[in-house]
Amino acid sequence: MHDQYAVIGNPIGHTKSPLIHGMFAEATGQDIVYTAIEGRPGQFAEDAAAFRAAGGRGMNVTAPFKLDAFAFATERSPRASLAGAVNALKFDGERVLAENFDGVGLTRDVVENQGCAMRGKRVLILGAGGATRGALLPFLEQQPSELVIANRTVDKAVALATELRSHGPVRGCGYHDLDGQRFDLVFNATSASLRGELPPVPATVFTADGLAYELAYGKGLTPFLRMAQQTGVKRLADGVGMLVEQAAEAFDWWRGVRPETSAVIAKLTVPLR
Repeated sequence: MHDQYAVIGNPIGHTKSPLIHGMFAEATGQDIVYTAIEGRPGQFAEDAAAFRAAGGRGMNVTAPFKLDAFAFATERSPRASLAGAVNALKFDGERVLAENFDGVGLTRDVVENQGCAMRGKRVLILGAGGATRGALLPFLEQQPSELVIANRTVDKAVALATELRSHGPVRGCGYHDLDGQRFDLVFNATSASLRGELPPVPATVFTADGLAYELAYGKGLTPFLRMAQQTGVKRLADGVGMLVEQAAEAFDWWRGVRPETSAVIAKLTVPLR
C-alpha cells in the first residue's frame, strides 16, 4: 500500500505540488502517492480529518487554509507558531504535527540557489501578511544588518517588527518612509502581482548589484520585477525556487530523505520576460 500525501487548497487546479513530489519520490525511490484536494471553505477540519482517516500521512496546505491548519494541529513547531500559519501537516497516531517551511524554503533559494548571502546586508520585505511572517525568523537567522518590513497599514508592520525585535535588527514602516533608502535584497510579499499591480514602493530602494525577488511564481516579469529591471537590477527571481525548496523540506520531514531540487526547479522555471 502506497503512503498517501496531498496538497489542500482552494482553488487548487494550478498547483505544481503533485508534479514536484512525484519527481522527488522517483528520484529518492520513495513509494508514495501524492494528490491534490480542493478544500471546502469553512470545512477544512472535516476535509483534513477525512484524508487522515483514509490513511493519509501528511498534507501540504496552501491558500486559504494556512490558518485553519494552524488551528487543526495538536503540536506546532516554533516556526509555525511564530508565523501563525501552517503549510505542512504530519499525522502521527493521535498527533497532528504542524510546520511552516515557506520562510526556510525562500531563504534556501536566495542563499543557495541564487548565491545571494544575506549576512550583513540590508533587506526589505514588502507586505506584512502570512508570507512575511513565515520569512522573518529564517531571514534574521542569516544575520542581515537590517531587516525592514514596509506595509500600507503601517501599524501592522510595526507590530510585526516589535514581535521579532529580540531576534535581530528588524523594524516596520510605511511605503512613504522608504524614500532615500536603498536595500541589497528586496522581496515582494504583497498580493499586488497576483492582480498585475505594482506595490507603492519607490524605485530608489533597489541597488543594481542587489536582488529583486517576487514571491509569486510563474507570472513572468511582474510589475515589481519590471520596475527593478528598469532601475538596473540584474538579479531577478520569482518564487519557483521557494516553492520547490519548501516542498523538499516537507518531503524530508515526512520521509527522512532530502531530495535534490535543481532538476525540479529547472523543469518549472519560466523565463522572466
